[in-house]
Amino acid sequence: MSLSGRVALVTGASQGIGKACVLKLAERGATVAVVARNEEKLKELVSHISGTGGKSAAFPMDVADEEQIKNTCKIVIAEFGKIDILVNNAGITRDQLVMRMKRADWDAVINTNLTSAYLCTQQVISAMLRQRWGRIINITSIFGQIGQTGQANYASSKAGLIGLTMAIAREVASRNITCNAVAPGFIETAMTAALPENLKQEAVKLIPLGRVGAPEDVANAVAFLASEEASYITGHVLNVNGGMLMG
Repeated sequence: MSLSGRVALVTGASQGIGKACVLKLAERGATVAVVARNEEKLKELVSHISGTGGKSAAFPMDVADEEQIKNTCKIVIAEFGKIDILVNNAGITRDQLVMRMKRADWDAVINTNLTSAYLCTQQVISAMLRQRWGRIINITSIFGQIGQTGQANYASSKAGLIGLTMAIAREVASRNITCNAVAPGFIETAMTAALPENLKQEAVKLIPLGRVGAPEDVANAVAFLASEEASYITGHVLNVNGGMLMG
């Protein structure tokens, strides 16, 4: 599943699932534009990729800022000539029961997790249409499929990503562009590391494979959907959850 000659842009690339996706895409031969707010972490990641013979570049950007998205996408295309693969991974949580949730926390999560994916897609789609090839991959969540107490904003944003994925897939399929989503379950990241140990143990009991997933498990799915081998898959939600959700 070589991605040699392809250019990928990954948001939320500085840690967790985003970082794993960057490393996997670079390993497969893609040139990767790594995008996140933390410039220091981005530079460390680019340095690591260079040390392993890969090619990447850091582009500090806040996905909650529309102008930054527009400018960064233009800079990436100017530097690399194109964007073949877009991975909309950036995401945050602002958990609270809906009766106590502040409007600012709702807006922050929707803007970062959902609106940014729409804006990033909008910025790269013209180039993909012209070259008649593209891969758009949105990182959603099992909680966008089943909901979660205290995460009305997060679950809504991730469910919205699924709808966005299917709508875009229909719009661009005739130009050999696919749009798919990956829905992780319980993955060991900085976000889940903060959970109490008893909650983690209870979560594992719900996973038929009996273990928490790794960011690399998600990255493998992303690399597959970005490849030629996945050229006949579009509008699909690929579950990477150890069997937590079936059917």
